[in-house]
Amino acid sequence: MQKTIFLATLQAALSLALVSPVLAADSFNVLIGGSAGGGYDQTGRAYGKGLQEAGLADNVSYEIKAGAGGALALTQFVGSKKGDPQALLVVGAVMVGGTLQNDTKVTLSDATPIARLITEYNVFVVPVSSPIKSMKDAVETLKRDPSGTKWGGGSKGSIDHISVALIARTSDVDVSKLNYVPFKSGSEVMEALTKGQITIGTSGFSEFEEAIQTGKVRAIGFTAPTRQKGVSVPTLIEQGIDVEIGNWRGIYAAPGITPEQRKALVDMVGKAIRTPAWAETVQKNRWGQSVMLGDKFSAFVDDETVRLRALMSKLGLLEKR
Repeated sequence: MQKTIFLATLQAALSLALVSPVLAADSFNVLIGGSAGGGYDQTGRAYGKGLQEAGLADNVSYEIKAGAGGALALTQFVGSKKGDPQALLVVGAVMVGGTLQNDTKVTLSDATPIARLITEYNVFVVPVSSPIKSMKDAVETLKRDPSGTKWGGGSKGSIDHISVALIARTSDVDVSKLNYVPFKSGSEVMEALTKGQITIGTSGFSEFEEAIQTGKVRAIGFTAPTRQKGVSVPTLIEQGIDVEIGNWRGIYAAPGITPEQRKALVDMVGKAIRTPAWAETVQKNRWGQSVMLGDKFSAFVDDETVRLRALMSKLGLLEKR
């Protein structure tokens, strides 16, 4: 009897020893390549809450490193977190654009892809006193005075920037004449808009939703392919502007982790996104859940990088190198 108990205990101990260290981790550090309260921050904190609620982490800490569309955070992450299975980085289409725009030496291929989580569409807004009532009005204003129509959004090369360039291109306006003003966050865009420093602002819907609902600004267009649940703003396509574009976000791990550690992190995603905390944030922010895991996500990012490079080059958003 004692021998049986001893063998069972030994087997259990050996099983625990074989578990990847990441499964036993009681804390994670999430690096966020954007401003506090922005899309990267919202995504990272929602995922962290999901990890905790699923019992996968006792503690989750967050670090903000804004700049260059997330490229600065990526460079820091790759340079300082090698082999650390408890380090996570929030990534997205903006970061891909940021690395291309800034021609960075470090790219997403230098870190470890885990999962795409959500897709968020952009909304265009104007002050309530603006004569612009719709995206059709905005396009007409742009045609009349390309350089005098000031568009405010995220960093150069971001989905915000690309969406404005696409609107110009489909409206037969010279993209090189666009007056695009980059900001670090949606709150900065909103401040500039209300002060009359820009004509039209754009960002993820969640960052402008409160201002729209309280009547602080007027929403005139949405970049989704079709109307989204809970969003009454007409799409650009509905208004005769053939532009649709979304900003995906996801999670990467550090370079140099083991295949077992990566698999453990990928497996955690399914549990984290099934928690009430995650579901509540997705619904609140009007995100579209678009989960893609592991190697499929890695292939998607490779394809996305090629697509965005070609698109940005065609739009004249990349300097000739």
